[in-house]
Amino acid sequence: METELFYRRLPHWHPPNAVYFVTFRLAGSLPQEALESLHLERQKAEENLARNFQGEALAEERYILFKKMFARYDALLAHSAGPQWLKDPRVAEIVRREVHALHPETYRLICYCIMPNHAHILIDLQGVATPPPLKQGQHYTSLSHAMKLLKGRTGHACRKILGGSGAFWQHESYDHVVRNQREFENIISYILNNPVEAGLATDWQDWKYSYLNDF
Repeated sequence: METELFYRRLPHWHPPNAVYFVTFRLAGSLPQEALESLHLERQKAEENLARNFQGEALAEERYILFKKMFARYDALLAHSAGPQWLKDPRVAEIVRREVHALHPETYRLICYCIMPNHAHILIDLQGVATPPPLKQGQHYTSLSHAMKLLKGRTGHACRKILGGSGAFWQHESYDHVVRNQREFENIISYILNNPVEAGLATDWQDWKYSYLNDF
């Protein structure tokens, strides 16, 4: 099974009543070798930080490292030679529709951007109840429940259009708790300008599959 850089080898931290920046991508959109290389680089950097910092200084340095490594991760997605099924308007429209369908019961939708092989979404889970455990005893956080619904609905519908079999989305997603108002605003800008940076649009409002809640 593919090793996910930011998620599979790190503990899940899904505090309730938080705002989340989530990136999820198509299955097979990144080669395992590239992810493994980034993971090892981050691991070494984390060990070096732990030797040289502590307390609040360590937390801040880890956040700087996170931003650096995520930028590398997103750049890999932008230049990936893997599947780009979301270029198909029929497929992108399914994802767009279901992202909106989960608002406001499952999350409050703030903004999103659907790219050719991945999507960025910013959602507010403040006040969203934790789902009850399943009969098998599994427990979902509000975030994992939301992403399970979103990926499940879209993956099934998109596969029907595309034909074939196998996973549509990579199983794991990258998620990040938004820390403050400044970061909140920076993430919105980052999401909306993703198509512009990738050369897909000259203005974020020209990209059909970008959205900002007008609250």
